[in-house]
Parts: sequence; structure tokens; C-alpha cells
Amino acid sequence: MILDTNAVSALADNDPGLIPILAATSTAALPFIAYAEFRYGLHGSNRPEAGLRLLADLATKLPLLFPTPETLEAYASLKDYLKRKGLRIPDNDLWIAALARQHDMPILSRDHHFDHVPEIQRIGW
Repeated sequence: MILDTNAVSALADNDPGLIPILAATSTAALPFIAYAEFRYGLHGSNRPEAGLRLLADLATKLPLLFPTPETLEAYASLKDYLKRKGLRIPDNDLWIAALARQHDMPILSRDHHFDHVPEIQRIGW
């Protein structure tokens, strides 16, 4: 499963709802955009050291997913599909959805707008 930024934030907050979900998965990955968004959030954080430790830990345990030409096509296709349906999701989440589609992985997220993206499964908590 691919971690959305709010899943990374929930990990930082030791959200107990994530423990059974993460324990039940054999494959997890961190998209570059969630890493970057969480890292950006640490600039205004009261406890940036804890967040930096979490990111370092995640980076050693999970693959960091970056865009490839296949991701670029998935991004363009998804954005076109959503536009035609009159739906919008934030561009950063569209990158996460494109990576999820490319790698055929669900997204761990609280954001319900992922539910409108075809061929994407969102796992909420």
C-alpha cells in the first residue's frame, strides 16, 4: 500500500488505528510527494526532530516511489478522466494516485476524493 501524507502524519501522531492496517500488509511504499509534503510541514512544526526521525526511519524501511514515464502517462490519463467527469482532486494527490495505479497498490488515506479515481482502492481508518 502507498502511504498518503495524512497517513504519514498519523504515524507521527502514533494513531492506533494504523497499527492493524500496517500489520496486515506485506508491501508498503512512500511516494516522493508524501515525503515532500510531510517534510514541508516540518518547517512549521513544534517538533521537527521527531518528524525527521520518522522520515529517516520510513526511508530505510520503505521504497521511495518516484515518477517514471509510466507514472506520467497515468497522471495525464487520470487528470483527463477526472476533468471529463467534473471531479477534481489536488494535483499532489493525483501524483499519489498515478503511482498507486502504476504499482497496482492501494492508498492508505483519509481523503475520500481517492474514491473517485478509477482502478484505485483507498484504505481508510
